[in-house]
Amino acid sequence: MTVTRVPVFRSVPKLFLAACLVALAAVTSPLPLRAQDASPAAQAATEPLGIVARNGRHAFQVEVMRTDAQRAKGLMYRRSMAADHGMLFDFERPAPATMWMKNTYLSLDMVFIRSDGSIARIAADTEPLSTKVISSGEPVLAVLELNAGTAAKLGIRAGDRVEHPMFKR
Repeated sequence: MTVTRVPVFRSVPKLFLAACLVALAAVTSPLPLRAQDASPAAQAATEPLGIVARNGRHAFQVEVMRTDAQRAKGLMYRRSMAADHGMLFDFERPAPATMWMKNTYLSLDMVFIRSDGSIARIAADTEPLSTKVISSGEPVLAVLELNAGTAAKLGIRAGDRVEHPMFKR
Protein backbone atom coordinates (compact mmCIF):
# COMPACT_ATOMS: atom_id res chain seq x y z
CA MET A 1 0.00 0.00 0.00
CA THR A 2 1.34 3.38 -0.97
CA VAL A 3 0.55 6.44 1.15
CA THR A 4 0.93 9.87 -0.39
CA ARG A 5 1.58 12.66 2.03
CA VAL A 6 0.65 16.22 1.17
CA PRO A 7 2.55 18.76 3.21
CA VAL A 8 0.24 20.81 5.44
CA PHE A 9 2.34 23.89 4.85
CA ARG A 10 0.95 24.39 1.33
CA SER A 11 -2.54 25.18 2.74
CA VAL A 12 -1.37 27.34 5.67
CA PRO A 13 -0.68 30.52 3.63
CA LYS A 14 -4.15 30.36 2.07
CA LEU A 15 -5.82 29.88 5.47
CA PHE A 16 -3.76 32.69 6.96
CA LEU A 17 -4.67 35.02 4.09
CA ALA A 18 -8.39 34.17 4.42
CA ALA A 19 -8.30 34.82 8.18
CA CYS A 20 -6.58 38.18 7.64
CA LEU A 21 -9.19 39.24 5.08
CA VAL A 22 -12.06 38.34 7.44
CA ALA A 23 -10.41 40.27 10.29
CA LEU A 24 -9.80 43.30 8.05
CA ALA A 25 -13.42 43.28 6.86
CA ALA A 26 -14.67 43.14 10.45
CA VAL A 27 -12.51 46.11 11.50
CA THR A 28 -13.31 48.37 8.53
CA SER A 29 -17.03 47.63 8.08
CA PRO A 30 -19.48 50.10 9.60
CA LEU A 31 -21.72 48.85 12.37
CA PRO A 32 -25.13 47.61 11.30
CA LEU A 33 -27.76 50.36 11.27
CA ARG A 34 -29.68 48.86 14.19
CA ALA A 35 -26.57 48.91 16.40
CA GLN A 36 -25.75 52.51 15.47
CA ASP A 37 -29.30 53.64 16.28
CA ALA A 38 -29.61 51.61 19.48
CA SER A 39 -29.93 54.73 21.61
CA PRO A 40 -31.37 57.63 19.57
CA ALA A 41 -32.46 59.41 22.76
CA ALA A 42 -28.87 59.53 23.94
CA GLN A 43 -27.78 61.06 20.61
CA ALA A 44 -30.45 63.76 20.35
CA ALA A 45 -29.92 67.34 21.56
CA THR A 46 -31.81 68.19 24.72
CA GLU A 47 -32.91 71.34 26.51
CA PRO A 48 -33.61 71.88 30.20
CA LEU A 49 -37.24 71.98 31.36
CA GLY A 50 -38.64 72.32 34.87
CA ILE A 51 -42.00 71.53 36.38
CA VAL A 52 -42.98 73.44 39.51
CA ALA A 53 -45.34 71.23 41.50
CA ARG A 54 -46.79 71.70 44.96
CA ASN A 55 -43.98 69.61 46.42
CA GLY A 56 -41.10 71.40 44.62
CA ARG A 57 -39.38 71.78 41.29
CA HIS A 58 -38.56 68.79 39.10
CA ALA A 59 -35.87 69.07 36.40
CA PHE A 60 -35.85 67.23 33.07
CA GLN A 61 -33.84 67.20 29.86
CA VAL A 62 -36.16 67.21 26.86
CA GLU A 63 -35.92 66.82 23.13
CA VAL A 64 -38.07 69.49 21.49
CA MET A 65 -40.06 68.54 18.40
CA ARG A 66 -40.62 71.73 16.39
CA THR A 67 -41.35 70.53 12.85
CA ASP A 68 -44.23 68.48 11.45
CA ALA A 69 -41.84 65.63 10.63
CA GLN A 70 -40.38 65.62 14.14
CA ARG A 71 -43.82 65.77 15.74
CA ALA A 72 -45.06 62.93 13.52
CA LYS A 73 -42.23 60.61 14.61
CA GLY A 74 -41.95 61.57 18.28
CA LEU A 75 -40.92 58.63 20.44
CA MET A 76 -41.94 55.99 17.90
CA TYR A 77 -39.77 52.86 17.87
CA ARG A 78 -37.84 53.78 21.02
CA ARG A 79 -37.49 51.08 23.62
CA SER A 80 -36.30 53.20 26.55
CA MET A 81 -35.94 56.74 27.86
CA ALA A 82 -33.95 57.96 30.86
CA ALA A 83 -36.03 58.74 33.97
CA ASP A 84 -35.14 62.46 33.86
CA HIS A 85 -35.76 62.84 30.12
CA GLY A 86 -38.82 63.63 28.05
CA MET A 87 -40.04 64.86 24.71
CA LEU A 88 -41.72 68.26 24.29
CA PHE A 89 -43.98 68.79 21.27
CA ASP A 90 -44.18 72.46 20.25
CA PHE A 91 -47.39 73.09 18.28
CA GLU A 92 -46.41 76.76 17.63
CA ARG A 93 -49.86 78.16 18.51
CA PRO A 94 -52.57 77.14 20.96
CA ALA A 95 -55.10 74.67 19.56
CA PRO A 96 -56.84 71.48 20.64
CA ALA A 97 -54.28 68.67 20.34
CA THR A 98 -54.66 64.95 19.82
CA MET A 99 -51.97 62.32 20.27
CA TRP A 100 -51.71 58.56 19.84
CA MET A 101 -49.27 55.80 20.66
CA LYS A 102 -48.95 54.10 17.26
CA ASN A 103 -45.50 52.47 16.96
CA THR A 104 -44.58 53.74 20.44
CA TYR A 105 -43.32 50.94 22.66
CA LEU A 106 -43.04 53.00 25.85
CA SER A 107 -45.99 53.68 28.11
CA LEU A 108 -46.04 57.44 28.68
CA ASP A 109 -47.56 60.23 30.73
CA MET A 110 -48.75 62.96 28.34
CA VAL A 111 -48.74 66.41 29.94
CA PHE A 112 -50.86 68.90 27.97
CA ILE A 113 -49.56 72.46 28.48
CA ARG A 114 -51.25 75.83 27.86
CA SER A 115 -49.33 78.75 26.32
CA ASP A 116 -48.74 80.28 29.78
CA GLY A 117 -46.97 77.09 30.92
CA SER A 118 -49.76 75.81 33.15
CA ILE A 119 -50.66 72.14 32.88
CA ALA A 120 -54.16 71.68 31.47
CA ARG A 121 -54.40 67.89 31.74
CA ILE A 122 -52.32 64.75 32.22
CA ALA A 123 -53.08 61.50 30.37
CA ALA A 124 -51.27 59.02 32.60
CA ASP A 125 -49.96 55.57 31.71
CA THR A 126 -50.91 55.60 28.03
CA GLU A 127 -51.20 52.26 26.24
CA PRO A 128 -48.19 51.37 24.05
CA LEU A 129 -48.83 50.71 20.33
CA SER A 130 -52.43 51.95 20.55
CA THR A 131 -54.18 54.02 17.89
CA LYS A 132 -56.66 55.32 20.48
CA VAL A 133 -56.82 59.12 20.23
CA ILE A 134 -55.76 61.02 23.36
CA SER A 135 -57.18 64.55 23.45
CA SER A 136 -55.95 67.66 25.22
CA GLY A 137 -59.53 68.62 26.10
CA GLU A 138 -58.78 72.30 25.40
CA PRO A 139 -56.38 74.44 23.34
CA VAL A 140 -52.73 73.80 24.31
CA LEU A 141 -49.39 75.00 23.00
CA ALA A 142 -47.42 71.87 23.80
CA VAL A 143 -47.41 68.30 25.03
CA LEU A 144 -44.69 66.87 27.25
CA GLU A 145 -44.18 63.12 27.16
CA LEU A 146 -42.58 61.51 30.20
CA ASN A 147 -42.11 57.89 31.20
CA ALA A 148 -45.36 56.41 32.51
CA GLY A 149 -45.85 56.95 36.22
CA THR A 150 -43.53 59.97 36.42
CA ALA A 151 -46.33 62.48 37.04
CA ALA A 152 -47.82 60.42 39.87
CA LYS A 153 -44.43 59.62 41.39
CA LEU A 154 -43.42 63.30 41.46
CA GLY A 155 -46.85 64.67 42.39
CA ILE A 156 -47.28 66.57 39.12
CA ARG A 157 -50.91 67.64 38.54
CA ALA A 158 -53.10 69.85 36.39
CA GLY A 159 -52.51 73.48 37.34
CA ASP A 160 -48.77 73.01 38.02
CA ARG A 161 -46.37 75.15 35.97
CA VAL A 162 -43.88 74.11 33.29
CA GLU A 163 -40.75 76.25 32.92
CA HIS A 164 -39.26 76.41 29.43
CA PRO A 165 -38.52 79.37 27.09
CA MET A 166 -41.48 78.32 24.93
CA PHE A 167 -44.00 79.40 27.56
CA LYS A 168 -44.91 83.01 28.32
CA ARG A 169 -45.22 84.19 31.90
